[in-house]
Amino acid sequence: MNAVAEAPWYTHRWPWLLMLGPAVVAVAGIATSYVAFTSQDALVVGDYYKQGKAINQDLRRDHAAAALGLSIELRYDAAEGLLHGHVGSARPLADETLSVRLQHATQPNRDMVLMARPDAQGNFSVALPMLERSRWQVLVEGKQRDWRLEGAWQWPSAREIAIRADAGAP
Repeated sequence: MNAVAEAPWYTHRWPWLLMLGPAVVAVAGIATSYVAFTSQDALVVGDYYKQGKAINQDLRRDHAAAALGLSIELRYDAAEGLLHGHVGSARPLADETLSVRLQHATQPNRDMVLMARPDAQGNFSVALPMLERSRWQVLVEGKQRDWRLEGAWQWPSAREIAIRADAGAP
């Protein structure tokens, strides 16, 4: 009888092919676990009740802006690194300092707060570092925080944004 010499298992391709699937799943599981444990969940709010109570206060500020006939137009000039704006109002905004808050849609560490002082015609310019391509929530408030204008800006696909107080008022 001739004995057929069999090659060891690791010289065949089928065991390696069968082990490839579980190995890929194990590596993907480790990578997913690393991302899950090293990244914070920025979209979860800790105190939902407090946020809900704040909604009513925000609605009062929206109505106050509508009563003043406020509007704002913003345009970002990347070449100059300036955010240009114009505030329209039914009454003059004498000695008013505006807070222009740009909130990143998903990363709170990228949020920016700019202080602007409009001239007599309502025009202003504020230095702004490179604005990254994203969807930004724009919140403009007065010095006393008694009114607000709020809107969403998809930059750079929309080069300008115009927010009118009466747009959200019932």
